[in-house]
Amino acid sequence: MKHLLNLLAAIALLVWGTQLVRTGILRVFGANLRHVLARSISNRYTAALSGIGVTALVQSSTATALIVSAFVGQGLVTLPLALAVMLGADVGTSLMAVVFSFDLSWLSPLFIFAGVVMFISRQATAVGRFGRVLIGLGLMLLALRLISEATAVLIQSPTTKTLLASLSSDLLLEIFVGALFAVISYSSLALVLLTAALAASGIIPVDVALGLVLGANLGSGVLAVLTTLRSTIEARQVPLGNLVFKMLGVLIMAPLAGLWLRYVRPYLGDPATVVVLFHLTFNLVVTVLFIGFTLPIARTVTRLLPKPDKSMMAGRPHHLDPSALATPSLAISCAAREALHQADIVETMMVGLLAVIKNNDLRLAEELRRLDDTVDELYSAIKYYLTKISREALSEEESRRWTDIISFTINMEQIGDIVERILIDIEDKKIKKSRNFSEAGMAEICELHARLIDNLRLGMSVFLNGNVRDAQKLLEEKARFRDLERAYAASHLVRLTDNTVQSIETSSLHIDLISDLKRVNSHICSIAYPILDSAGALAPNRLRQAPLSDA
Repeated sequence: MKHLLNLLAAIALLVWGTQLVRTGILRVFGANLRHVLARSISNRYTAALSGIGVTALVQSSTATALIVSAFVGQGLVTLPLALAVMLGADVGTSLMAVVFSFDLSWLSPLFIFAGVVMFISRQATAVGRFGRVLIGLGLMLLALRLISEATAVLIQSPTTKTLLASLSSDLLLEIFVGALFAVISYSSLALVLLTAALAASGIIPVDVALGLVLGANLGSGVLAVLTTLRSTIEARQVPLGNLVFKMLGVLIMAPLAGLWLRYVRPYLGDPATVVVLFHLTFNLVVTVLFIGFTLPIARTVTRLLPKPDKSMMAGRPHHLDPSALATPSLAISCAAREALHQADIVETMMVGLLAVIKNNDLRLAEELRRLDDTVDELYSAIKYYLTKISREALSEEESRRWTDIISFTINMEQIGDIVERILIDIEDKKIKKSRNFSEAGMAEICELHARLIDNLRLGMSVFLNGNVRDAQKLLEEKARFRDLERAYAASHLVRLTDNTVQSIETSSLHIDLISDLKRVNSHICSIAYPILDSAGALAPNRLRQAPLSDA
């Protein structure tokens, strides 16, 4: 019983070490890996090569699938190219299995010692995160050695020998068991390494091990599909297409496993080598056979999971991918996209506001006020999503971006509230009382509104790109808008002294309206402050001037 517990503990340690390496690599290189993928995906062959490289580092084809799925959702990568990346990603994980099959146990204490020192001494830095990766690698190597030791003892047990003697090969059962354990362990790499170690120790026959390897490959595809069940359609299409490839690969390679044992095994010798090279061969065969069929598979997947009409999704979050939370840099990107979705709705409210003022459209006013509820819901959803991202896992730049997104969404939510109050005032003081602004007053409102829309779009660009020059331009617009508001308020007073009837009737509403538009503009211009602050482009006395400028 003790030796069985030792084996189970070693298996758990192997799975945990794999998770440490995956999350550590993503925390250190997450944003850079995304940039490498984005730049290298130009055709299906370079896409497959980039998938090999990135997944060899991350040691998780599921993590690569999440990154590539985000590119598909943003329209940066087509689905066929994303599927080519995933073919390469599977080859990358199988290459790492070959590397770990060698006896590298002597590196385990070195990796663990160095990793612990780096992690404890500089935990919140990139050095500390790399130390986490070393700890994971050391634990994986240690776990493989412990598995070998535990199985060496177990195989001497009479009970074990009796079980092995009665074991008969059932390929379908082996594939099912392998797929099940790959899903449970959340790592096909860990299962393949475990299978190789058990085969090398004689616990399981080599033919059974090959069946488990086929199941592990199938299970990794099922795992990716299950992980993204609650994600956007784009995020679900990539894993589903990859699962189709794996299913076709299993159908092709399962009948050939016997030929592999008959003709290839004699040249390889060691059972562990036979297992990991069969795993590599499986993924190479799938890649070579299906690299030219990514387009038809993409069409099939698109028919199975059609993209919903975006116009029908405007009222709810559709970029906040829960499965991306395991990859902080990717989750930050998802939150930023949802923040832009929120800003798009605010822009719709702003554009419709002028139509309500001009046409006295009560129905449109009611629709626009309902949109404020959507803006509030998106703000709450984004804020809650961001709180689920581990701040410790973020780099300094990503941490600033986290703060920028929170600030941006707060400003958009407050703008929505102001527009809603303006609409209520327009309904009560203008539409229901059948009053109209003077021609000059309406021209002033139109001018302020046009500037406001331009500034909102510039603010969205600043938030998206972080361009310092655009941020400076946006901040300059705050002063111009303030001066214009004061000039128009003075012009309105002149019209009152001329006893203009329309100006007298709408005086209170006109003054409140241009004042509210200035407040909206102040929230828009606030988007520029974090960008300029991080670039060191803000004047030291800005805080002392800000209250005066808003007076």
